Amino acid sequence: MARYDLLVKNGTLVQPWTGEIRADLAVRDGVVAAIGTDLPASDADEVLDATGRAVLPGAVDAHFHLGIYRPLDVDAADETRSSLVGGVTSVLSYFRTGEHYLNRTGPYAEILPEVLKAVEGRAHTDYGFHLAPMDSAQIGEVPDLVADAGVSSFKYYMFYKGFNLSADSRDARGFRMTGEGEEYDLGHLYQLMEAVAAADAGTDRRVSLSLHCEQAELMRLFIDRVRAAGDPQTLRAYSEARPPLTERVAIGEAATLAHATGCPVNLLHLSSEAALDAARAARAAAPGVDLRTEVTLHHLCLDHDTLDASGSGLGGKVNPPIRTAADNEALWTGVLDGSVDWVASDHACCMEESKGDALWPALPGFGGTALLYPLLLSEGYHRRGLPLRRVAELASGSPAAAYGLAGRKGSLMVGHDADLVVVDLEAERTVTPELLLSGQDHCPFAGRTVRGWPEATVLRGRIVYRDGETVDAPQGRYLPR
Repeated sequence: MARYDLLVKNGTLVQPWTGEIRADLAVRDGVVAAIGTDLPASDADEVLDATGRAVLPGAVDAHFHLGIYRPLDVDAADETRSSLVGGVTSVLSYFRTGEHYLNRTGPYAEILPEVLKAVEGRAHTDYGFHLAPMDSAQIGEVPDLVADAGVSSFKYYMFYKGFNLSADSRDARGFRMTGEGEEYDLGHLYQLMEAVAAADAGTDRRVSLSLHCEQAELMRLFIDRVRAAGDPQTLRAYSEARPPLTERVAIGEAATLAHATGCPVNLLHLSSEAALDAARAARAAAPGVDLRTEVTLHHLCLDHDTLDASGSGLGGKVNPPIRTAADNEALWTGVLDGSVDWVASDHACCMEESKGDALWPALPGFGGTALLYPLLLSEGYHRRGLPLRRVAELASGSPAAAYGLAGRKGSLMVGHDADLVVVDLEAERTVTPELLLSGQDHCPFAGRTVRGWPEATVLRGRIVYRDGETVDAPQGRYLPR
């Protein structure tokens, strides 16, 4: 009987916060069992040759939307398959009650088991869920969700105070499916922060609240102005209707309440220089607050003028909107100087027919999980000199630490789950929807040439993706955190 199940030989291992080391990595029973030089191939049942390749920890895509526009079971199968293409081995998906997802409301004690049952046996990656308490009864469930369900992260959408998801309706209560007397305002946010802070204080895990920061009253004003001025059907118009000022103000409100309650917070998908500056200012004003920041691939790499000029239509509609090339560079500066803690995809499979040619009813969001490591390597490592160590932190180590997965995910150290990706740093691919193995039929990144591409993705010691194809049935497990 072999000593190891899998041996990854002759690669350059990339450890977050540590650096690069030329070494072999051995796996036994799904975890990293040994790291060393010249480990004998005869000691393993299977050998994965990584000569001339970088070996990075499997990415933790911490911002994902399973089942937002399609059935949960379908999305779980198709979209986590796409994750493997990008070296992602764990996804953390947002879920809430109200329109989209299951189109219902009620206690999470009843709904979460249904969600888990729908995904079980279909996911190609390991998976967990962030939950969004939409009414006071769901806020009351926070302690049990933390203690019993393994949920350590929650969400609040600041613009749901006044708009639905597409921003084409102000019937926010109907969209949220909440009853009379249930306000979704700063009072709701304050109560939610109190509950999350109390749960965080009562456990050795980090329990946190993630925030979508856009200020609804300002959105109303700017949307009305754009529509009154001719209502152009462009991504530039969408950005002008939800400008960076709405982010900046919302971040200030959220940071003030986080300071007052002691709630650990995550500022999601910062899309603009103004938003990143606001996050930096919030940290400086209250250094004792546990405040962490996320940016997405699309806010780093796409700008509305280029997409509008390409004739790709409204496929790039997303919340917050795609901004300018100058905002792209400002966010990259934040990645390089450490102001940004992690990068995620905000993956939401949305078909082209749901975009159409009318700006306001077009559904927001699109897929990107298959490009998580490729774009960080191409645009970060190759183009801007981002160290490989930092790439591994942004895609894997930092989100794992933020969301209760440290010690299991986010590292190649002995004892961690053997989640890893073997990358050819020089391989070039031109992005097409077909390359990404998603159910989505379009891609705003299509036509972009990317340098640095995964050859093999390994989940808990099993090769699950190799040379452009999945090679095993879904092996994903739920991640209680």
